[in-house]
Amino acid sequence: MILSCQNISKAFGTDTIISGGSFHIEEHEKAAIVGINGAGKTTLLRIIVGEMEPDTGTVALSKGSTLGYLEQHQDVNSTATIYDELLSVKQDVLHMERRLRSMEQEMKHLSGDALSQLMEQYNRISTEFEHQNGYALQSEVVGVLKGLGFAEEDFSKQICTLSGGQKTRVALGRLLLSAPDILLLDEPINHLDLNSITWLENYLLNYSGAVLIVAHDRYFLNKVVSKVIELDNGHIMSFTGNYSAYAQKKAQLRESAWRAYLNQQQEIKHQEAVIAKLKSFNREKSIRRAESREKMLDKIEVLEKPTEVRADMHLRFSPQIVSGNDVLTVEHLSKSFPGITLFRDLNFTIKRGEKVAIIGDNGTGKTTILKILNELERADTGAFTLGSKVHIGYYDQEHQLLHMDKTLMEEISDVYPDMTGTEIRNVLASFLFTGDDVFKYVRDLSGGERGRLALARLMLSKSNFLILDEPTNHLDITSKEILEEAIRNYSGTVLYVSHDRYFINQTASRILELKNQALINYIGNYDYYLEKVEELTKAYAPALHQETQQSDTSSSRQDWARQKEEQARERKRQNELKKTEERITALEERSSEIDDLMSREEIFTDVAKCMELSKEKADLLEELDVLYEKWTELSE
Repeated sequence: MILSCQNISKAFGTDTIISGGSFHIEEHEKAAIVGINGAGKTTLLRIIVGEMEPDTGTVALSKGSTLGYLEQHQDVNSTATIYDELLSVKQDVLHMERRLRSMEQEMKHLSGDALSQLMEQYNRISTEFEHQNGYALQSEVVGVLKGLGFAEEDFSKQICTLSGGQKTRVALGRLLLSAPDILLLDEPINHLDLNSITWLENYLLNYSGAVLIVAHDRYFLNKVVSKVIELDNGHIMSFTGNYSAYAQKKAQLRESAWRAYLNQQQEIKHQEAVIAKLKSFNREKSIRRAESREKMLDKIEVLEKPTEVRADMHLRFSPQIVSGNDVLTVEHLSKSFPGITLFRDLNFTIKRGEKVAIIGDNGTGKTTILKILNELERADTGAFTLGSKVHIGYYDQEHQLLHMDKTLMEEISDVYPDMTGTEIRNVLASFLFTGDDVFKYVRDLSGGERGRLALARLMLSKSNFLILDEPTNHLDITSKEILEEAIRNYSGTVLYVSHDRYFINQTASRILELKNQALINYIGNYDYYLEKVEELTKAYAPALHQETQQSDTSSSRQDWARQKEEQARERKRQNELKKTEERITALEERSSEIDDLMSREEIFTDVAKCMELSKEKADLLEELDVLYEKWTELSE
């Protein structure tokens, strides 16, 4: 075990973020921390690295182990170049290399014992230098830089001139080269393109140390991790397996929790009904039974109602009017910037109802295409035509369409002046902005919050052609799933850029890959794209599909038969229960009649009649005892 967290708790004011959570990481293990935005994932990482103190609990790192931490945001203003910044991580190796070169020069002027001593020292340092991969050091640095998406012409750029995303990639490269015993990575793939994400997956899979990751890319988690640590409502729970295994197990646990909760509620209501019925019989034995059941009911530990899966976030895009069948036609589109040609002579069309994803490496011009279509950039050559009755709704990944100096209320009301304050509050609440949140300024929102606000504006637009630039950036997995469902159910047309392979797979009906300044068309989702790119075939699919269909048909028939049998048993039980209750009622009434008769003078003075009624009463009570037992069994 390399890392152990025991009984960790953390609260900010009245908000409990983590409540007595424990987990551990084994050596060489690859694990992920998952949870909705605000669940406390970053807080947990900061507690582990010592940047924040827990309220209770301990964090223990195995003796002699080293830890490396990648934060989400990097504020680096070094004047060093990208290459030199990464090379500086290996200063000890560089120092060994300089020492070896110096020794080689010294050897030319030595002999005898002095030479022997220097040779011994040289061999020792040389062995360590080789162990530290010194001979391939520069290749290793270049490999990491290229893997993270830097071209060779970028190597000489100064760190202080880079964007925030590029600085994060540099910090990630430094961390990977430093090779600590355990890597803590907070959203490491937010600024990586598909090729870089794939490279990082393979790098981490082959990494000799342990890795603990916070990420929302489900493809990435599926490939890299073998353990998932969930943060849910302050509770920590560990699951063995990748993300899909976790999601399946979590769904089973949630379903089991709901089933147990509903069954218990049903049992409580049933027992209360039985108690009420037993009391209504108004017999000493039935009342004792009712009291016994009441005591049992009081001892039941009532289960808490399970939490819903982000049931409070609602997203539904509804086009106001239907567009023509031809939504977009792009002809001979080209765009260059000084020193770089992004693309040339692009031609493609989009039909009504299509969900089209544009994919490609960073810097190839994907976002530029969307900006041209929204007339935020001018093309060098070519043109595009929108079809009849097409109305665009645009989601900008940098949220430049939002006004930083407005409150959330103003952001909506200024665009939709006919909406009342209550209507605006209701819309914002459906995107998890409640209470005083609506008076926050846009500039004070996190990336994920700005994304939700932009989605709220987009939902209200009633557009029939959505153009989305990285819509899943900064969204947690649950919010992504809600957006996926909204897009799948959307009757309009969608064109989007995304690096989230799982999202693409769930939503795209067609993929356009921007590569070598041209577009390659794939008619299918991301799995289909991978099949075609890797030239794989699945000849067994038709047979497998037929076999599955036959299995499903057989299973359906068996389910139908079991259902009919169960329905017949239930009807029989209900009939017997009804007859039993009717018989109990008749006997109770006759018992009361006998009591009334035996209180009359003409009866209690008639010995023969009294004996007759007494025997009837005894037989009646005996039958009632049997009927009470039967009724209890049938009502269970």
